Amino acid sequence: MKDVSKYRGRAATSSVWMALSVAATVLGLGMLCLILGSLLWNGLTSLSPRVFTEMTPPPGSAGGLLNAIVGSLMMTALGVLVGAPLGIMAGTWLAEYSAGSRLAGVVRFINDILLSAPSIVIGLFIYTIAVEPVGRFSGIAGGLALGVIVIPVVLRTTEDMLRLVPTALREASYALGMPRSLVIRKVIYSAARSGIVTGILLAVARISGETAPLLFTALNNQFFSWDMTRPVANLPYVIFQFASSPYKDSQSLAWAGAIIITMTVLVLSVTARSLSSSRTS
Repeated sequence: MKDVSKYRGRAATSSVWMALSVAATVLGLGMLCLILGSLLWNGLTSLSPRVFTEMTPPPGSAGGLLNAIVGSLMMTALGVLVGAPLGIMAGTWLAEYSAGSRLAGVVRFINDILLSAPSIVIGLFIYTIAVEPVGRFSGIAGGLALGVIVIPVVLRTTEDMLRLVPTALREASYALGMPRSLVIRKVIYSAARSGIVTGILLAVARISGETAPLLFTALNNQFFSWDMTRPVANLPYVIFQFASSPYKDSQSLAWAGAIIITMTVLVLSVTARSLSSSRTS
């Protein structure tokens, strides 16, 4: 009888926790659907050809987001060019060269801190070293801030992907007399290529909507500019600015910018997932 009562008690407890888990899942999915539904309803109706062909307008006027879209693309590209190689090299060192090294634990600890660090702190750091000494905001400073955010994401993904490469593959390459550097470049990188690319895509998705670092680095520019040494327009800042505007045209552009960023992130996430699935299969 004791065993039966114990079983019933455990079954009742399990049912309660299962019900709470299901309720929490439904609540979370419901909130997500409400957010996406609101974004799609307002964002899709705000999209028009002029959004991609005209510059950001003054308050109360109609216009587009061309300069902000181009500015975001330039700073994102710079951030990836700065952060991805550093993340790949550091991840390679951790996976291939750091066996038995105490420094490896320190690097992983610092990387975990960077992964969870508020982006506004990174923005303030870049402001201190790249904006204040020069005396002006710039697209280069914005790209550097985004690059710092890219590094820990790519580092973690690269290390994990390289560790998944079978040891037998390394040993077979060494048996052929290949030096370690060549084994890494020609064999291990080839085997882990899709996983590393997935990490880079996830990093791009991470920085696509970052606003806080750009407030302290790139700021904004109402006009079209290719000059990365000056303030550059960007979608996150424009959305932040126009969303708080009392004018309907500005609010509409904010919704359009939000849907553009959301769709970009969704496409990158789906692409990264498909690459990961193809590698697994």
